[in-house]
Amino acid sequence: VMPEKKKIYDFLNQNRDIAFATVGSDGKPRIRGFQIMKTDENTHTLYFATGSGKEVYKQLQQNPSVELLCMSGGISVRIAGDAISDVPDATAQEIYSTNSVLSWLYEDYRNLVYFRVPIVSLDYYDLNVDPPVLERYSF
Repeated sequence: VMPEKKKIYDFLNQNRDIAFATVGSDGKPRIRGFQIMKTDENTHTLYFATGSGKEVYKQLQQNPSVELLCMSGGISVRIAGDAISDVPDATAQEIYSTNSVLSWLYEDYRNLVYFRVPIVSLDYYDLNVDPPVLERYSF
């Protein structure tokens, strides 16, 4: 990972709670709190999990386009991409075993749907410096 991108992944790994936007069946945006379950800096991919009965899952089946926003301490990262549900079983097990919130909510890792979002574009804003920094990346 290039040095300037390392700070972004460090930020995402330390601030896993995000706002996660999907497209509703009516074509309007839907946003909810979500949590990053795993990051892969080499492939610029974020991983998530949800229940198959949830509205977010149905929305992703109809339209995989997503945008997410992570904010903390004057820094924000906005990411766009498409949700893809071809996560290997070993990765699903790793995500389940390393994110305790999942085992509180779901009895078994197989009770969840796992998906990945390869990052298409990323905006990094830092409002702590003068002038503020905006870095844009496309993958």
